[in-house]
Amino acid sequence: MYEIFINNLNNWLYTYILIVLLIGTGIYFTVKTKFVQFRLLKESLKVVTEEKEDEGSISSFEALMVSTASRVGVGNIAGVSTAITMGGPGAVFWMWVIALLGSATAFIESTLAQVYKVRDKDGSSFGGPAYYIETALKSRTLGVLFATMLILTYMGGFNMVASFNIASAFEGYNFYTDSTPMIVGIILAIVVALCIFGGGKRVSKITGIIVPIMAISYILVSLVIVFSNLNLVPKMFSDIFSNAFDLKAAFGGFTGSAIMYGIKRGLYSNEAGVGSAPNAAAAASVSHPVKQGLVQMLSVFIDTMVLCSATAFMLLASGIAPDPSLRGVPYVQLAIATKFGDFGIWFITFALFCFAFTSILGNFYYAEANLKYLNKTTPEKNTLLIFRIIAVIIVFFGAQLNFAVAWDTADVLMGAMALINIPIIVVLGNISIKCLDDYTKQKSEGKNPVFKVETIGIKEKVDFWNELYKENKV
Repeated sequence: MYEIFINNLNNWLYTYILIVLLIGTGIYFTVKTKFVQFRLLKESLKVVTEEKEDEGSISSFEALMVSTASRVGVGNIAGVSTAITMGGPGAVFWMWVIALLGSATAFIESTLAQVYKVRDKDGSSFGGPAYYIETALKSRTLGVLFATMLILTYMGGFNMVASFNIASAFEGYNFYTDSTPMIVGIILAIVVALCIFGGGKRVSKITGIIVPIMAISYILVSLVIVFSNLNLVPKMFSDIFSNAFDLKAAFGGFTGSAIMYGIKRGLYSNEAGVGSAPNAAAAASVSHPVKQGLVQMLSVFIDTMVLCSATAFMLLASGIAPDPSLRGVPYVQLAIATKFGDFGIWFITFALFCFAFTSILGNFYYAEANLKYLNKTTPEKNTLLIFRIIAVIIVFFGAQLNFAVAWDTADVLMGAMALINIPIIVVLGNISIKCLDDYTKQKSEGKNPVFKVETIGIKEKVDFWNELYKENKV
């Protein structure tokens, strides 16, 4: 009963509402920011290498790795495979569209999170959509609703999917039995527990090491497969573009079309507009909010234009035709085995584990940040202990779910978050635009941009930046 309900709700949400909301918002912010995702892409690469302003906080790069850890996960491997096998090669095109447009949306929401971030007791900062909702819109109720949905989505839905996909990666091995998902769940739960009981800063350190290494390794492997099958590359691109605009297929059965699967898996992978990455963005120590907006914009590019494309090219250039029976990890394993044999299958299993594992850590980081919001301060040790135990239990049971329930539940929860966050950032977006204008003005004057609240005319008390101004730190 639940499986039918969640599937119908999922299809309705993405067919009639989110397609318009996501593409419309992306176009709106792309125009309003004067194509910031292209205009300042080079600047974003420069900003990410800057040193942090405050030793007690995390750097732009560490914040990028936390958000990328959440973004770069099962969506980049199993999600892309599912989109192609279920929606056709054209789904890749629509993933690109969502990423290119969504990167402007990611810039807006992450800049807002920096503007309205809050100073912690140790001098570091934290924040996210719940904070800019309460401060700018003066609605604690709406902030609580968003924070609750984020916890359910990331600690619940997304971590269940990540755990499920790690377990499903072992289905092709001879040693796989009915008890394998439970064994994987136990091992994964123990490893996750060892990490998250160390707190947010440990999470940022771990993801900062694992994400870059695995991302580079994964891209190199995919390139080897593509270059080994260069004769198939022209057909690969032809299939992507021709299938993307197959209007008969799209409107004949939209719920199974390239457009819908591209949007669903694209949003799941890059999360632009969902309101997750701003939680990491707010923790970064920078001299101007726009700097972290640019860094999070870069994260969308890394996730979709680089890593998702790497998977898509590897699959479509492998010579193995997409088939719904291969959805998820099996298609990727077969594709990589064409060149690397058994080593390739083991590599994908390990890569999926690393990506999914860092996703779980990044997702929990977001959830804990929003628990802090609900609690109005850093939760007591017993509260945190219970919260972390629940997170570990969710990971354990997630490994034992079935395919449809895991993905559909995550999609619906993610869609609900977007329905709350996107209208809000449309209302507050001009604040980020003013910040962008201030940043580019200072850059044109040859300065290292430094933020002052008065410059953009914010009337509310902005906790972190107001205090900095009083202390003459800026």
